[in-house]
Amino acid sequence: MENTKPEKSKFVGDGIVILHDVAGAMKGDRVARAAGYEVKLVSPPPEMRMGCDLALEVNLFEQAGIERIFKEKDVPYKTFQPIAKGSSRMCDIVKVTDFANWVMVKAGNMKISYEKASGIVVNVSGGGCPDIPYLNAEMVGKTLAEAPLPSELGYTLCATMLQRAYEEAVSIYNGGNHL
Repeated sequence: MENTKPEKSKFVGDGIVILHDVAGAMKGDRVARAAGYEVKLVSPPPEMRMGCDLALEVNLFEQAGIERIFKEKDVPYKTFQPIAKGSSRMCDIVKVTDFANWVMVKAGNMKISYEKASGIVVNVSGGGCPDIPYLNAEMVGKTLAEAPLPSELGYTLCATMLQRAYEEAVSIYNGGNHL
């Protein structure tokens, strides 16, 4: 069964926004996307970390607009940093493991596993947030196409990371390659 939910973007920006904390990074992601900006939650390279394990990858030509919307929506941030060509890129927070009949996709500490043949979610685990049992109960046993979006069920970092893992799982199931 093919999933009809939208696949994730293969967005690659030329800059990064360093925010104060994980909650700020999650809010910045929601605010920027709602305003129509293409951004991606990433784990910044070690030399760019300033205490937060998440940042936003952006296109720097949109910096003024993103700064304006962040000010309007009260999203404090530390700095915008360019990513020079040839420098270290953001650390990939998504990892994929192929177990012959199943695929496990991990984003941060959250994991989603599905059966290759049917696309049925067989496990959701990881993290330490209180919404994990609920996310597991709502998603396991459903196909990737039928499962609810983690971002619509949860409000924690775990739900955000599970959404990233889910998007990658959908992309792989629909014939895409892991980035």
